[in-house]
Amino acid sequence: EFFSTVVSETANLIALWMSVGFAHGVCNTDNFSLLSITIDYGPFGFMDSYDPNFVPNTSDDERRYKIGNQANVGLFNLSKLLQALKPLLDPRQKQLASQILEGYGEHYYIRFTELFKTKLGLLGNNEDDNYLIAFLLKVSLLC
Repeated sequence: EFFSTVVSETANLIALWMSVGFAHGVCNTDNFSLLSITIDYGPFGFMDSYDPNFVPNTSDDERRYKIGNQANVGLFNLSKLLQALKPLLDPRQKQLASQILEGYGEHYYIRFTELFKTKLGLLGNNEDDNYLIAFLLKVSLLC
């Protein structure tokens, strides 16, 4: 239950970041909280216009923490948390925790989509909503 909460709340937090164009800048494991709150406001930034390659951290030459990577870095950090917890878990709990971690991407995507649908004023569940969101993000790259 603990790990499930941390995974879902981390997915929610990063989706919220993305919905307002917030790039943390240093998403290392020590800058993630079990409470799923934003900590260590080091070289963070907000995008002026949509750019998945936006990096507010000028020392991040490899662009590891670009805004378009935040969800993946969240997954990486959660996998490191699970690695640290495994010695405390029995085999059944380890299997369950691995399944929970596998659901992170879907949870993130659902929350990300909900937030963008709200921003666009899209009501209900139209199967074309996800396409529209992706299209608008792609078009904004051309502007």
